[in-house]
Amino acid sequence: MTWATVIIFLMGIANFAINRAVFDSGHPLFVRLPQASQTLGSRAALVSEFVVLWVALLLSVRGWPIFAYFYGIYTIANGFAAWLILTRRL
Repeated sequence: MTWATVIIFLMGIANFAINRAVFDSGHPLFVRLPQASQTLGSRAALVSEFVVLWVALLLSVRGWPIFAYFYGIYTIANGFAAWLILTRRL
């Protein structure tokens, strides 16, 4: 296991936590959706988050540590979007 794999894994945990915080925030954008759409949307977001994490981990294990930087940029963008939603700036 390389440093890139460990870093990607830790950022993946952060991304899942960010995702959960956004969906549990009670933001008016989500509250207006029907319950079925909220459930389906949150599950689809978790599945897509897992796929992105899995691909980044797979590529880093296969000798492409540069994906730690790409996944870091993705995590920063995800965190910024969550900050906008959680602070009601969006």
